[in-house]
Amino acid sequence: MKKHDFIFILFVAALFAPFFLSSDVLSFYEDFNKAHGMIMSFVKFAILATMGEVIGLRMRTGKYNAPGFGIIPRAIVWGFLGLTIKLAFVIFATGTPQFIEYLGVEGAIKDFKASGFSGTKLLVAFAISASMNLIYAPVMMTLHKITDMHIMSNGGTIGGLFRKIEFKKHFVNLDWSVQWNFVFKKTIPFFWIPAHTFTFMLPPEYRVLFAALLGIALGVILSLAALKSSK
Repeated sequence: MKKHDFIFILFVAALFAPFFLSSDVLSFYEDFNKAHGMIMSFVKFAILATMGEVIGLRMRTGKYNAPGFGIIPRAIVWGFLGLTIKLAFVIFATGTPQFIEYLGVEGAIKDFKASGFSGTKLLVAFAISASMNLIYAPVMMTLHKITDMHIMSNGGTIGGLFRKIEFKKHFVNLDWSVQWNFVFKKTIPFFWIPAHTFTFMLPPEYRVLFAALLGIALGVILSLAALKSSK
């Protein structure tokens, strides 16, 4: 283990330890999260998804940061993406159960809201995850890739982040072979749909937190996709 790995592990431990060591900290987090869900979504994804990208960079280059990588700009982008993820959670978790009942599955809404396990709840959770990941996720992942290219093309600076994004240029230059064959065709059906099915089986107060933890995996996956693009 290298020195920077040890420092990174200490940082992660310091970040999560208070929630395990202090019931007051955990209670404050739970109360603040309930009262300010959107703010917490910004914070959680800004930290955790960026952490995933940093881990992905370490896997690719052996370093946790690099010139032009832009940790702060990436965290800002992930924060705003976290707002859209929270939005998607609310929309799909509300609308999909109603659509399932519209299709004739009686008690879909009631069973989904009930505690415990049932076949109907699993069906609804899977339907929510599948619809969200097939409709929303590709757009979000593509937007993230474009902002990623924008950050790198502007030297990873905070000021560069707020320059005009050349959407047409980045959209054309995006490696669609990797984006389609790896990010869309493999990660969505084989990882994200199962992972978020489990997410929506959890009690509501734990879903966004678990999704934010999955943000670490998302950052790693998208970083690995960048590695495939470079080959």
